[in-house]
Parts: sequence; structure tokens; C-alpha cells
Amino acid sequence: MTLSRRKFLTRSGLLGCSLAASPLITPVSLAAAPWDQRLVVIILRGGMDGLDVIRPYGDPGFAGLRPGLAAQTGLDLDGYFAMHPELAPLMPLWRQEELGFVQAVSTPYRDRRSHFDGQDLLEAGTLGLGERRDGWLNRLLQLQSGVAARTAFAIGHGDLQLLHGAAPVSDWSPDADLALSPQAEHLAGLLMQEDPLFSEALSEALALSQSDGEERITGAAGSDSAEGTMGGMMEMPRATRGKAHLKLAEFAAKQLRGETRIASFSLNGWDTHSNQKRSLGAALKRLSGCIWALKRGVGRSVWDKTAVVAMTEFGRTVRENGTGGTDHGTGGAMVLAGGAIRGGRVYGRWPGLEEAALYNRRDLMPTGDVREVTAWIMRGLTGTRQSDLEQQVFPGLQMNQDPGFLR
Repeated sequence: MTLSRRKFLTRSGLLGCSLAASPLITPVSLAAAPWDQRLVVIILRGGMDGLDVIRPYGDPGFAGLRPGLAAQTGLDLDGYFAMHPELAPLMPLWRQEELGFVQAVSTPYRDRRSHFDGQDLLEAGTLGLGERRDGWLNRLLQLQSGVAARTAFAIGHGDLQLLHGAAPVSDWSPDADLALSPQAEHLAGLLMQEDPLFSEALSEALALSQSDGEERITGAAGSDSAEGTMGGMMEMPRATRGKAHLKLAEFAAKQLRGETRIASFSLNGWDTHSNQKRSLGAALKRLSGCIWALKRGVGRSVWDKTAVVAMTEFGRTVRENGTGGTDHGTGGAMVLAGGAIRGGRVYGRWPGLEEAALYNRRDLMPTGDVREVTAWIMRGLTGTRQSDLEQQVFPGLQMNQDPGFLR
């Protein structure tokens, strides 16, 4: 059977919402295109806490709302915002103006705070949840001429809607790493013994996670014919256990050095309901590792033409909860990196943390749209007309004045 992340997770309500932020198989998708600049989109699944990643310590209300999480100021950026300490490896990029952030942004998604719905809207870029749609990156490709799929490597198939659609795109996945203790594995088996389909999906996920077999090339349609695989079987280093995120970035970088112009993958671990100091720190280490792997992998000449955009489905509550974490919220943050990015600054209109300024008196008020940020970056990288971005890529979006995210 084909293991779909959404098919597996939507049948796993008994296992908790954290699974929605933890794809069993995280694919990297790539597509070649006729422009010279490179775009990397990283989906941060689980709802990244933008107030912890980029801390508004200059806001008088911040410390009181987060007495535990705000105990450490972090790494000062501009006298008002500070970067989370676990992003310290990226400080050289900030100083070189190759790293920036956008605060108080969100998609148009409001109030229900579901990972699935939030991620669907983030990747589709349109309202009207529930219908099957293509992804906004694929719609961008549909507007271009000369687009060709890149051969993709896969041992399983994820569900990255961002690049679904009519334009040719291929996928590659490292080995899955589903880490369950023997006790958890036994409990899951008991819960699923009356559901053959779910039991089969779990068995396949575990088998993939524990497999020592070689990976093989598959085409966009899953073909393993010589025509669909660049000549059949090729060897690709297996992902080191616990380091699959670096394999994603390293493989993407290798392709971006060639004809590939767009790469997209997702990182999990951003659902921080409890013990946020530990879990968010680990996720930020993975993100900073990916950004450095991309920079090292593409080399200086390509890095100077590259924009990395990391986004999440929603932010988190401004108040920390009783378990040292934060709950699903609304306004959040984006991370921008690359030699093409005009970094060294925090973009966005800060709404303040006074209770009256919050969304529903609990969340950071969004003052910007992640789709508009991305649209302006794509406008600068690809030369796509603003009208096409507003009507075709992100239907219904209104792009205001260019904030100047690119050099």
C-alpha cells in the first residue's frame, strides 16, 4: 500500500495531536525552472512559537506573560528583539545580513487551531478547506515555461501538498525514523488490532523506520523503469539515524547546484504544549543545521542567489501554560535566510502585547500575511507578474508595497 502521512495520522486520534506535527516520512520535493535564483521553502509542522524564537524583550508586557520562558533574554538583535539561544549558530548569518525574520504574520486561518486544517491552508495558499487543491508552489510553476521534473529518490511517499499539481515535480525521501519504545509499540498494536488498514500502515512505518535496505530511485509517478529513474538504480547515502533533516538539506543543496531552482521540505517538532525549553530548542537546532547544510552544500556563488523561507501553520498563545509550554495560537513568525535575502533585520509591524491588542485576548495579533511575504520573495526571484501572484498563485491575495526582502 502507499503510506500517506495524512491517511495515517487522520486515523490516529487516540495517539494525540502531536502526531500531526511529526510526519512519518518527510519528503524533499524539487523542481527545475527557467530562472537562475533558487528558492527553498521549509514547512515547520506543529505551530512554531514565534514569540520564543524571536523574543520581543523590549515590549513591557513580554516578561510578565512568560515568566518561565522569558527568563533568558536570548541573543540581542536590534535592541528590541532577541533570538532564541539555540539559534546562536546562525548569528554569523545575521551579522552578514543573510538571516532575517518576519514577526506577527499568519495565514488567513483563524480560531479552529487544527494542525491539519492549518497546514492544508498553509500549503494550498487558499481558503475553502476540505476540497482537494494543488499547492501554491506548483501553481507558480504552472505559470512558467520550460519547467521539468527532477528525478526523485524515495523509499516512501509523504504528503507535501505544497508542490502538488499539474506542473511536473518529483520527490525523494530518506529512511523514515519512527521511534517508538517497545511498550508504546505494544500499546499501539492493541489499539489498532481491530483496524486492519491502520495496523498495516503502522507496520509499514515501523518497517521503513527499521529497514537497513538500500534506497532506490523512483520517478514522480513512482515508476522504476529506466526512463523514469535516470537509468535505473543508483546509490544514495542513507540518512544517519536522528539526522534525517540534514540529509534533506544536503540532497536539496546538491540539486540546487545544478538545474533545480525550487526545493521544499518539512521539519517536525514544533508542537510545544509542554516543556517548551527542551523541545523547541531541539527543533531550532535542526532548523539551524539545515540552513547551514544548505549554505555549505550549494557553495557561495549559488548561496548568493538563494532565498530560504521557513513558515509554520500558526503561532502559539502569548501566555505560557502550566506545563512550561504554549498552546495553539494565531500570529507567529517566519525565518528568512540566504545570500539573496536582505537580512540583519526583523520585518513586520509589531502589534504589541497589551491584552486589548491581542487576538481574542490570547494570541499575538497578525499584522501580516505569510502569503504576501512569500509572494514578494517569489516576485523578486522569478519575475512572476504581481497580478499572477495575486490571482493565480495566491487567489484573493492583495500585495501591498514591496517590503524589500531581497537584495
